[in-house]
Amino acid sequence: MIASGQPWLISGVLIGTALALMLAEAVWPRRRHRMPLLQRWRTHLGFVLVNMPIERGVQALVFIGVFGAVTGYALHPDFGLLPQTGLPFWAQGLIAILLLDLAVWAQHWATHRLPLLWRLHRVHHADRDLDMSTALRFHPLEIGLSMLFKLGVALALGAPLWALIVFELLLAVLPMFNHANLALPLSLDSMLRLVIVTPDMHRVHHSTRRVEHDSNYGFCLSIWDRLFRTYRARPSGGHEAMTIGLADYPGRESMRFGWSMQLPFR
Repeated sequence: MIASGQPWLISGVLIGTALALMLAEAVWPRRRHRMPLLQRWRTHLGFVLVNMPIERGVQALVFIGVFGAVTGYALHPDFGLLPQTGLPFWAQGLIAILLLDLAVWAQHWATHRLPLLWRLHRVHHADRDLDMSTALRFHPLEIGLSMLFKLGVALALGAPLWALIVFELLLAVLPMFNHANLALPLSLDSMLRLVIVTPDMHRVHHSTRRVEHDSNYGFCLSIWDRLFRTYRARPSGGHEAMTIGLADYPGRESMRFGWSMQLPFR
């Protein structure tokens, strides 16, 4: 019952979060938009419509295959690394969420280091503005590879079902939050980024400057960038002056859905 309703739960949280952030961005914007908003959103909606069947298909594999694995329906009940530890079920879940977050950080780092993966990931970075909708802008090939990678990590860990649901909810909500064009009070931002990735922290990652966009890879916990020395507190010229996007494509091409879908093959 939980597994079958999980995709709808995530969709509901996703839509609710998107609407709340759209309102917050309108009331407390961090930067002035450089590109026409509706044209960008139309392209990003195109990515949502293309990626949704891929996401739902892989989610079905996750919550059928993994649920069977950790409950003994498909594999041995002790399948995976975490059940071997003998830790309480709640502790296994917390460790699973922590390690899945680290795995996503490592995957993001790899997309900037491996040329083939960067070809796909630069579709995300081609956006010339940044708001909550940028979190939905990913090439379907990257979405498919990313979800298969998470599936493999979850299976290897033997992650409890409840931990997978919590992690998928975090993965639905927090990227929209840390891509948001949202002006948080600086004191609040400073406190939040001690634990989680804030909009000001992640915005640095979308700079056209290589030294800045090769930093701040996290989506949930900020500890990984601090631990692996990829943390950058702010852009060198300040948030208002920084240029967002790809230096190779300074025009308005990224607002076109067809161009964006073809970008990995250019």
